[in-house]
Amino acid sequence: MKYKKIFILILSLKPLLAFSNDPFEEINRGIYSFNDSVDQNFAKPIAEFYDETIPLPIQIGVSNFFNNLEEIDNSLNQLLQGKPGKALNDFSRFCINTTIGLVGLFDVASKMGLERHDEDFGQTLGTWGVPSGPYLVIPFYGPSSPRDLVGAPISSVLTGTLSIERDDARLGLTALDALETRARLLDVESLIVGDKYIFIRDSYLQVTEFEVEDGELTEDDFVDDMEDFLLEDEDL
Repeated sequence: MKYKKIFILILSLKPLLAFSNDPFEEINRGIYSFNDSVDQNFAKPIAEFYDETIPLPIQIGVSNFFNNLEEIDNSLNQLLQGKPGKALNDFSRFCINTTIGLVGLFDVASKMGLERHDEDFGQTLGTWGVPSGPYLVIPFYGPSSPRDLVGAPISSVLTGTLSIERDDARLGLTALDALETRARLLDVESLIVGDKYIFIRDSYLQVTEFEVEDGELTEDDFVDDMEDFLLEDEDL
C-alpha cells in the first residue's frame, strides 16, 4: 500500500525533468493506454460513486486507517536510512493512532504535533545509492522502476496487509485501499496538461527523486501547496 502516495503525488506535481530515462517508451505507452482504459471504464466510475455516496468523515477515517498501517514501514525505513529521530516519531504515531485513534481511524498524532512521513524500501535503496533504473509502466499497477519494483513487496509486507492469512480479508482491504486512493485522485486530475503519458512519467521521476532526497534537491511552492492540500484531506 505504500505505493499509493506515488499515485497521489504523480498528479499533483509539475513535470520539470528535461531528460527522462525511458528507453522502453513505445512498450510503456502501450501498457499505459491499457491501464488508462481500465481506469476510465472501471476504476474511475467506481471511485466517483464512492466519493459521491460515502460521507467525507468516513472517507477521511478510511484514509487515516491505511496511513496508520504504513507507519511501521515508515519507522523501519527511517532507521535503515539513518534517521532514528524520525523513526521514533513515526513509531509513536503508530502507537498513538492505533490506541487513542481507534486503530488509526483518527489521526490524533498529527494534532499532537507528530508529523507524518512517507518512506518505503524503494526510497531506502535510493539513499543507499542504488540507481532507479529505466522508467517502467506495469499493467494494472502503473508507473514504476526496477528499484521500486524490488522495494514494493517488502514495504507491502511491512504494512501488514500481505500477512493477513484469510484471502478474502486481504483482498478486501487491498481493494478498499485502491478505491480510497483512486477517489482522492479525482480532485487533482485537472492538473494534467499536454501529453498525459509524459506528464505522469516526468512527475513520477521527479517525485521519486524528491522523496529519496527528502525534498532537499527541489524547492517548489506548488509541491508544498499540494502536500498541504492532500494532508488536510486526511485530517479529522
